[in-house]
Amino acid sequence: MRAVVTRVKGASVTIGGRTAGAIDVGFLILLGVGPQDTEQDAIRLADRICRARVFEDEEGKMNLSLAQVDGALLVVSQFTLYADLKSRRPGFSGAAKPEVAEPLYERFMAECRNHGFKVEHGEFGATMAVASVNDGPVTLLFETDR
Repeated sequence: MRAVVTRVKGASVTIGGRTAGAIDVGFLILLGVGPQDTEQDAIRLADRICRARVFEDEEGKMNLSLAQVDGALLVVSQFTLYADLKSRRPGFSGAAKPEVAEPLYERFMAECRNHGFKVEHGEFGATMAVASVNDGPVTLLFETDR
């Protein structure tokens, strides 16, 4: 699994003119699922992200976790994180098929909820408009280990 995690002051996802999810302080997570990913990958990735200490403390150092800033998560499925860019037109055969990816996307969000966080989200497979106010900016790439 791959996740692009942006520390935000606020973020939202809109589908067809309707706000599907919105958060204030927290993480905007663009989540991609690969064909070899498992439920254990979803659990491990959620744990790593939920415990990351990337919010600034009173000294301006990245030392505080999402829980310490009372943050939330906005999770958006993003199969394009597995794009093959060897040519001018990207290929997406490296992404998991929807029947594999959607349950792992759902499992990832459930695990984040198990950590005690509010989780907002987009709609799997939908065309979405994502807006965010980056904080820092701080953007990190998380990947499950093979």
